[in-house]
Order: sequence, then C-alpha cells, then structure tokens
Amino acid sequence: MRIIPVVDLQNGVVVRAVKGERERYLPLESALCRSSDPVRVARILLEHCASRKLYAADLDALAGRPPQISVIEAMLAELPTMELWLDAGFATPESAFACTKSLGTYASRMTPVFGSESLCIAADFERCFADRSRAILSLDRRNERPLDPAGCWSAPGRWPSRVIVMTLDRVGAFAGPDLATFAEVRGRAPHARLIGAGGIRDEGDLATARRAGAHAWLVASAIHDLRLPRQTTEPARAAVAKPASR
Repeated sequence: MRIIPVVDLQNGVVVRAVKGERERYLPLESALCRSSDPVRVARILLEHCASRKLYAADLDALAGRPPQISVIEAMLAELPTMELWLDAGFATPESAFACTKSLGTYASRMTPVFGSESLCIAADFERCFADRSRAILSLDRRNERPLDPAGCWSAPGRWPSRVIVMTLDRVGAFAGPDLATFAEVRGRAPHARLIGAGGIRDEGDLATARRAGAHAWLVASAIHDLRLPRQTTEPARAAVAKPASR
C-alpha cells in the first residue's frame, strides 16, 4: 500500500488541517519540514514518502475564491516528475478544465479530484466521470454523515476507477482510520481502487488499512509529527531530484 502525502494550501502557504474545520487552520508547523512554503514542503514530503504523487487541497478554491494557480504552477515546475492530485472545489468538468488549461505545459501532470462536498448537481457528477480512468472521486464525510448534495454516495455504478474515502473529522485528529466506512465503500465498488484519507497515527494503522484493502492512504499530520519513518522505495527517489531554487 502506498502513502500519498498531502498539502493543504491556504493564502499561498501550507496549513495544518484538523478535523476539516478549515476556518481554524494555521500555517504549518512541522518537525519534518520547518517551513510552510508549498514547494519546500512538497519536496520534503515526497522524499520522505518515496512518492511521485502528491495530493493538494486548494482551500481558497474550496471556499469559493479563485484557485491558487501560481502556487500550484510553482510546485509542478520545481518538482518535474511529480503527479499532482488536486481538489480545488471542482463542481463541473468545465471548472476542472479551466484550471487544467491555466497550468499550460504542466497540465498533463495534474489530475483533478472531484469532491462529493463540491458536486452540487447529479448531471454534473455524471459528466465529470465520462472518462472514468482520468479523474478521481472523493467521497467526503464528516461527523458520520456524507457531504453529498449531488447524490454521489448512492451511485456506485457511476464511480470512476479511483475513489478516495475521505473522513474529514479524522483528518489531523489521530483518531485512527475510518475502516467501517472504508469497508462499506469497498463492498459497493469492487471495480475501484480505493484510497483512504484521515486518521492515520502510525505504522500499525497503515498495516490495518492495507489489510482492509486500501490501495493507498492520504497522510499529512503523522508524517509532520515524525510518527511514520522515511520510506526507501528506490523507483520513487527520482521524483524530487531537482534541487531547490529558492
């Protein structure tokens, strides 16, 4: 099972996420990174996790403000083999396309993540996954309730090949992964590769998630607090080979 590191972007810096309560997020304080600069944080996380993939939540865009294109573009430019999974509050395929287009030559390395909390209309939900191998669906949940105005949770036949199971109140809370919800989704989507999000405390939780059938898990806080050791998978080391330029 892979660890996919996470950055939450707000007002141009990386912030520390806690329970999905975005109004309370503060600039990142990390025992690992000692910085809240997006490029530096992303580079160190990728190195630590031996990962080519990074998940980014653009909290400005999720709050209805313009996407942080300059920040996202800088990350893609400085980390030339990184694949970025980006949740920027996309509610339609057109909004995702506009963001992709604005990234120019870096667009091919950005994969849009459509969160169920952002998808408002069932017809748009269907259109977002016309190509089920490209975009990613995030099934978002908080306080034991789906965030789902478009009915995404009840339409597993329309889910794409990659699905994130996101329990927001477990993010940064060190409450353990939400394996009950994960198992429920897995039972309804045998065709999908499932990625968990939220709750990881240590290597034991990762082992439990792997046994539960997770393809990968999104992690941030446990990495920043040095609860997870550095990974050493050789093929991923080249993902951050370009030296820092700032």
